[in-house]
Amino acid sequence: MNEKTTIYDIAKELNITAATVSRALNNNPKISQSTRQLVLETANRMNYKQNRLALALRSGKSNNVGVIVPRINTNFFASVIRGIEEALHPQGYQVIICQTHEDENREIENINTLLNAQVDGILMSISNLPKENNHYIERVIQKNIPLIFFDRKKEMENVSSVTIDDYQASYQTTQHLIEQGCERIAFFSGDRSLEIYEDRYRGYEKALLDNNIAINEDYIITIKSNVTEGRDAVEKLLALENPPNAIFSTSDFAALGAIQKLKERGIKIPEDFCVFGFGNEPFTKFMELSISSVDQSPLEMGKMTAQVFLDKINNVDNNKTGKTVVLMPKLFIRQSSTRIK
Repeated sequence: MNEKTTIYDIAKELNITAATVSRALNNNPKISQSTRQLVLETANRMNYKQNRLALALRSGKSNNVGVIVPRINTNFFASVIRGIEEALHPQGYQVIICQTHEDENREIENINTLLNAQVDGILMSISNLPKENNHYIERVIQKNIPLIFFDRKKEMENVSSVTIDDYQASYQTTQHLIEQGCERIAFFSGDRSLEIYEDRYRGYEKALLDNNIAINEDYIITIKSNVTEGRDAVEKLLALENPPNAIFSTSDFAALGAIQKLKERGIKIPEDFCVFGFGNEPFTKFMELSISSVDQSPLEMGKMTAQVFLDKINNVDNNKTGKTVVLMPKLFIRQSSTRIK
């Protein structure tokens, strides 16, 4: 049979009514188990395909969940998505993945597309946008669709989130560099209008102050997460009258660029200069000079985000104010920052 098989074809085949077929396919309790089994077997044999959107409109449940990320070509976001899928697939959910590419219009399009697709929930890591732009995200809440932020979040009433303790990660990393004998520590930050980067800056700042080290504004550079920006930032730092002797980069890619440029300039790592990254991208441990990095537990974050969604949709979580889950970071200390063993 072709894929155009309808419930009427199945009804004719079994000599029963189309209404009975429909009820059997939708697990109506009025239909006996034997009839339901017969209809399902016949539907399968005749290659019947249910219209998922029509089913969603009738039942109010699509079994689809939207996931919005800035990009998928990093180990972090790919691993979060894997964790989400591993937790949701056994529960019968399919995942629809959207990328914003840090673009507000794409983010709005993604949300509208997912709402039109009748998704049962949206799990989201926001793009780099001003905090006041909440109107399109609020549409999700107005439609009573569960919204859970992960990694990058906005402070919104009644919205759950799953993050790592970025402040603590940054504090511990800066403390480690100080213990290695580094007192002139540069900080590569993402846009601090995003809470995660502001938290990382605060952790860096507090560790310096706790060790009586003055904040040097020349050492604080806002960059994008790529190799080129890391290389360019090192050029600026080395041109200073009193250049740093360590870099804490909130991006592994920028850390890699920094290391490349330092090596080109003949600067020994870690003897003369320590570097610490963030994200624990796979390349960090496989480099000839392995790169120290903060691990964000992306697989665990994905699974936990999915669990918060499941608790919400199954009414396990009766907390109307939203649930805040904070995972503890892990520091992987490798060659690029290890002077003292």
